[in-house]
Amino acid sequence: MDKLKKAIAAAVGLVLVSCGGSGTDPEPTSVTSSALTAQAHSVDPSTSRGALLPRLAAVKAAVASTVPPNGDVNPYGVAFVPPRFPPSVLRPGDVIVSNFNNGSNLQGTGTTIVRVNPGASPTVFFADASVPGLSTALGVLSAGLVLVGNLPSSDGSGSCNGGDGGQELDVGQGAITVIDSSGHRIQSLADAALLDGPWDLALDDDGARATVFVSNALSGTVTRLNLGVAPEGVTVESATTIASGYLHRCDPSAFVVAPTGLALDEERDVLYVASTGDNAIYAVEHAETRTHDDGQGRLVVHDDTHLHGPLGLVRTSRGDLIAAQGDAVNPDPAQPSEIVEFSPAGAFVAEFSIDTAPGSAFGLALARTGRDLRFAAVDDGTNQLDEWIVPAR
Repeated sequence: MDKLKKAIAAAVGLVLVSCGGSGTDPEPTSVTSSALTAQAHSVDPSTSRGALLPRLAAVKAAVASTVPPNGDVNPYGVAFVPPRFPPSVLRPGDVIVSNFNNGSNLQGTGTTIVRVNPGASPTVFFADASVPGLSTALGVLSAGLVLVGNLPSSDGSGSCNGGDGGQELDVGQGAITVIDSSGHRIQSLADAALLDGPWDLALDDDGARATVFVSNALSGTVTRLNLGVAPEGVTVESATTIASGYLHRCDPSAFVVAPTGLALDEERDVLYVASTGDNAIYAVEHAETRTHDDGQGRLVVHDDTHLHGPLGLVRTSRGDLIAAQGDAVNPDPAQPSEIVEFSPAGAFVAEFSIDTAPGSAFGLALARTGRDLRFAAVDDGTNQLDEWIVPAR
């Protein structure tokens, strides 16, 4: 790391650590593949016209295993590799998935990112025992870098325990790990206040520069990182807390309940935040430019009928919000593991379940490839990735 990077990192309070490479594991020997048809349910046909989830109902999903050779399970984050990404171990159009649990199914101990393309055996893109508990905070920069957050079980027990003061115990702070296109760990971004349990992220990628929004599980905040980007790594130019006050706590089944999914409306400069514990989705205005904390922001969706602890979050081209429901908050046994679509104004549009078992939905990803839309959702109950391809409109 050069002197400039050290100076900038010190100025913004982030610890930027250069790392040695780590090798990749061999290819798994098996893959499961089947078809899944989404059963979408919509209330108002006029509201759902042009929506994404109802269009998935007629499309069979490609289903692939996310389990690598070391047995890691509980896929959380999912991301598409963008078109301009320099081909190496990963190629444009690939899908990658981060695993939160190890082969013994202990939470906060998974150490792998898997390249998962339906119809092919998954391969390990990244594996590093020094960064356990890879979270939903997974993103790919077109310059050839992958970012992933982690929230480790500090004692290896797989449990987060609440202290008398409400603090989360037996869980580590975590960091954002920067990985090159060959799967080597090259940097780590860490800060006790600004990156306190990176749980999910959203990107605005401009090539040589990127804005990264990170939801923090241990502080209930959202941090904005402004990065200079090069193939050899990132430079942190500034770091700002732009939102706070979201409920965060330990949970016996979900490890933590905290702000999770983030979705950016670049044109309007609005960041949407899925707060699991608050069972709501908020909007933070002037997300890329604000210099101060906006608290929780503006309430957009508060719907106890269709929200059951929102986790992963994406935004469609028409402005709809699609959120995965984790069932750790406000569960409905009749509607387990739901993915739900809401209009830009927060009205319910459509829903479907990806698994009959509760708590199986988590990370989501949405991308456009040519004339098609690709929608992906992890099922951490079956340890699979579901992917639908539908014509774009």
